[in-house]
Amino acid sequence: MNEVGAYTRLAGVYDEIVVDPCYSLWAGFLDAMWKLDAQGVHTVLDVCCGTGLMAAELIERGYRVVGADASAAMLARARSLLGPDVQLIEATLPELGTAEVFDAATSNFDGLNYLTPEDFRLSVAAVARRLRPGGWFVFDLHTDAMMTFTFDNAVVQGESDGNEFVILSDVDQHARTCQTTIKVVHSRDGEPFTETHIQYFHSDAQVELALIAAGFDAVRRVDEYTDDPVDETTLRATWIARLAG
Repeated sequence: MNEVGAYTRLAGVYDEIVVDPCYSLWAGFLDAMWKLDAQGVHTVLDVCCGTGLMAAELIERGYRVVGADASAAMLARARSLLGPDVQLIEATLPELGTAEVFDAATSNFDGLNYLTPEDFRLSVAAVARRLRPGGWFVFDLHTDAMMTFTFDNAVVQGESDGNEFVILSDVDQHARTCQTTIKVVHSRDGEPFTETHIQYFHSDAQVELALIAAGFDAVRRVDEYTDDPVDETTLRATWIARLAG
């Protein structure tokens, strides 16, 4: 089976294999929260925008969105979804590829879990420099509960839209890392392939320190884009931070 670069072949089947049908609910949560901002939220930087699913939901709700992602293949999928008028930038964090200042930034579906702790810190600082005073940074991360869940469920097999796949996860709980191998054993669009990804389970303390150092002075966590508090069962925590202003 052919081993390919991360998010090259996977981009073509990513939405069918990896993504839950969650973006409408998540965008609704963001929209309701941002509508309470007296300064108004009109422009959004979508960090690790992937195939553009969140950008599409936010654009539908009236926001002007700029998307940034390191994968040209994922951006090509985003372009086909969003059309020619949405600005999409190929940039690898901590670089963002734009000098524009935004009202808000968001990063969804665990995109920031693929950064080393140092790159996470640098990326948070880079996002802060692209926000107005009082601007929002809302992102989600896997929790310790997800680390345990993934350790206990190291092999996942499935079929979706004609794609048969196996996901193998090798979790090092001491190092707080996970090497994930995605094997598409039957692809509706071509030959089988394998991609390998590494994720980092950032601790709450690391995240809080990075946000505070970058100038965010209002930080809270909720359970996956809801108003529910994070507890020991939360698999994906949503971090909500506002830049001092």
